[in-house]
Amino acid sequence: MKKISLLTLGAALIAVPVLAAPGAGSRGDADGNGTLTRAEAQAHATQRFVKMDANKDGKIDATDRAAQRAAMQAKMFERLDADKDGSISKAEWDQHSADRAAKRGEKRADAGEGKGGMRGHHGMRGGRHGMRGGMMMGKADTNGDKAISQAEFETAALARFDASDANKDGQVTAEERAAQREARKAKAAEWRAKRAAAPAAPASE
Repeated sequence: MKKISLLTLGAALIAVPVLAAPGAGSRGDADGNGTLTRAEAQAHATQRFVKMDANKDGKIDATDRAAQRAAMQAKMFERLDADKDGSISKAEWDQHSADRAAKRGEKRADAGEGKGGMRGHHGMRGGRHGMRGGMMMGKADTNGDKAISQAEFETAALARFDASDANKDGQVTAEERAAQREARKAKAAEWRAKRAAAPAAPASE
């Protein structure tokens, strides 16, 4: 029976986000009241940094990200290896794929969306996630040493919080988060429209 090794499985797994996005959604809302304060955002950033600093050297760099990816791959492999024989059979992989498809179907049914639209959105979101993570990494690394210190991490988190805090009252409400999401959607739509309207490059002779 065909097996899938731990090494080859890595290519099929979701990459670890490079940098958390404090202030987006309700993550960090310690008291669960739906509103994120600046203090909560900073505390959440501190917790995230400690978790992401795998080797506890006070910075997040390529070594930490590689360790996080390896940990996620091992966790995923353990979950897929139903019979715990150290490898994943085709039957186990097919079952995993079937389970994922069933969950996507349930989400589409709950959202009342068509199959094509949901799949397209998922793919686009996944593509943006990696690019956005890379951009966040670059912005947080203010001294250009290809590593993020705790101070840099928290500064970047608070900058994102401040950008979400539209009325500058020191807290981000659900309404402000919704407004920010709509603004991003509008900007993305504008970018797509400009790209579609751009003249095609002349064919080289």
